[in-house]
Amino acid sequence: MRGSLRAGERVLLVDNKRRRHLVTLAAGAKFHTHAGIVEHDQVIGQADGASVRTGAGARYVALRPTLAEVILEMPRGAQVIYPKDLAAIGMLADIYPGARVLEAGVGSGALSMALLRAGAQVVGYEIRPDFAARAEKNVAALAGSGLIGSSPAAYRVEERDAYEGIGEFDLDRVILDLPEPWRVVGHAEVALRPGGILLAYLPSITQVSQLREALSISGFAMAETLEVLQRTWHIEGRSVRPDHRMVAHTGFLTHARLLADHQGEQGCGSAGDGDRTNSHPEPR
Repeated sequence: MRGSLRAGERVLLVDNKRRRHLVTLAAGAKFHTHAGIVEHDQVIGQADGASVRTGAGARYVALRPTLAEVILEMPRGAQVIYPKDLAAIGMLADIYPGARVLEAGVGSGALSMALLRAGAQVVGYEIRPDFAARAEKNVAALAGSGLIGSSPAAYRVEERDAYEGIGEFDLDRVILDLPEPWRVVGHAEVALRPGGILLAYLPSITQVSQLREALSISGFAMAETLEVLQRTWHIEGRSVRPDHRMVAHTGFLTHARLLADHQGEQGCGSAGDGDRTNSHPEPR
């Protein structure tokens, strides 16, 4: 979105210590801080990146948030998937405009936002009504701010248990953020088109092991598991070093592809198995 900041859209107010506050602008409203009050009317009409001051003289920068910033700052009930993992999911699951995606376990809607931003059509399954309502509200707020261009028809959340089955067919992708994704593997075989991708996000390696075992005796092939680590650097003059803190382990990403022939080649080419015919060559 371009142009001046407008009433109704979300902005980040960032102070001199880089603390971020996600605010929805409204005419006549006020944002109260420890350093004074920011009048929304001071921000409305300003350029993206403009500086405003509280009544006490404290300076804030008003910015349109990126998707990553919205996800980290938005109201949530469940722990969100970190942006570093969302980016990897988009590539590993090969999300593209028009892709038909089932997302089981929508949580607060962070993954839904990333999928919709990439142009996918998303059906979400969530067993908790409060999480389903929160996800829909967060996605609607993002759509209203112009950060995703999807129409309302591109997103639907159902209060439904994926362990009991999948009511969609000819899906391009199935993405699971569930404690026991191995219970969905059989359902995903039926719901996905040949060549479709299943991806699961899991916090523990014991869960991954059980999922990989289920995939090895299924119609899925080329299974691979990885994690993404993010380390920033401190750069100030000649002081150049890695930061002391990093976003390390958050979850494991396991992905696999559904074969057209579900018989006789089950589990072939799983990365890490003895047969590496379908995997990348080992580095030298």
